[in-house]
Amino acid sequence: MANFSKNIPRLYLVKISKWFNMVMPVVVLFYQNNDMGMHEIFVLKAIYSIAIVGMEIPSGWMADVWGRRKTLILGSILGSFGFLIYSFSYGFWAFVIAEMILGFGHSFVSGADSAMLYDSLKADKRTDKYVREEGRITSAGNFAEAIAGVIGGLLAAISLRTPFYFQFAVAAIAIPAAITMIEPKIHIAKHTHSVKKMIQNIHNTFVTNQNLRTAILLSSVTGTATLTFAWFVQPFFKAIDLPVELFGVFWTALNLTVGVSTVFAYKVEEFLGKRWSILLVIVLLSAGYVFAGISISYWGLGFLFLFYLVRGLATPIFKNYINQYTDSKVRATMLSVRNFIIRIAFAGIGPLLGWITDNISLNKAFLLAGIIYLVAALAVTIPWLRTKKEQS
Repeated sequence: MANFSKNIPRLYLVKISKWFNMVMPVVVLFYQNNDMGMHEIFVLKAIYSIAIVGMEIPSGWMADVWGRRKTLILGSILGSFGFLIYSFSYGFWAFVIAEMILGFGHSFVSGADSAMLYDSLKADKRTDKYVREEGRITSAGNFAEAIAGVIGGLLAAISLRTPFYFQFAVAAIAIPAAITMIEPKIHIAKHTHSVKKMIQNIHNTFVTNQNLRTAILLSSVTGTATLTFAWFVQPFFKAIDLPVELFGVFWTALNLTVGVSTVFAYKVEEFLGKRWSILLVIVLLSAGYVFAGISISYWGLGFLFLFYLVRGLATPIFKNYINQYTDSKVRATMLSVRNFIIRIAFAGIGPLLGWITDNISLNKAFLLAGIIYLVAALAVTIPWLRTKKEQS
């Protein structure tokens, strides 16, 4: 009998290869060095999000039909190839091609990795360990990102292109890790899979299954908030005149904060329970936005750390709610619906907040983002929590 828990260390490698990002702390400088302005940079990132959106749900469906392992292999190959193109490219349009390939690669991995983890544990009758394992894997990714921030800064001292060479090698680690995984038998049942069935499953989610619908929307709204906040960090550093050589240090510290809190996410939920865990995350993430906007100074760095601390709790807890309310045969599809909504929402709100940052102030952009998240998250969860309270 196969021991599907052997997939877990391989999922660690996939996560680390994806998050050990030596490029991120200096990527804006790299673009500017290649004659790109901030407008072109935002357009480039919008194209990346569109590439993810275009493939997100089909890739989740493929993971359910074709298998998680094969989908992870394809995503890992595309992820490494994108950085290979970046390593030898110059100019906006070449970067567009690289970003599209990276976006497709991201889509094939996202959703399939969490589905592989949950179904591997389910095959070994250990689903009660999901939040802990998801938290640990996410934490490993955050620690990897933190370490990569320091290394990327050192490599950038050689040249701004050097981190991309090393990033290709790191991304390629995911390929053998994915190849050596074992497909859980639990979802290889005889189901009739079709595009029509996929659309029907998604429709049923948002019409008939309130628990799953709310879990996906809550996780999506929160994921959008954390993704958006990450793009505010470097402008915040610049606004407070933080020395450039310290960008990597603080970037590392923020991701270490996420890594630490993610490890203990399951303990926090056990202690507080579902209702108070959800409300704590919503209130503190909103507060992180608002108070970071009010305090654009060295003192305001504390609110960045508060946000990242709570971000580490949110991801594994909210993803677990999705897994609890969905069937294995459509698990990757439902997780991909979550990621699809995140990218659609980010593509819509990101340019607006970017325009506000450029033309009004960073302060107002922070405040607006915090208010939007608070209103959206409460609108999604309050009816659900009220129903749960009445049922209990």
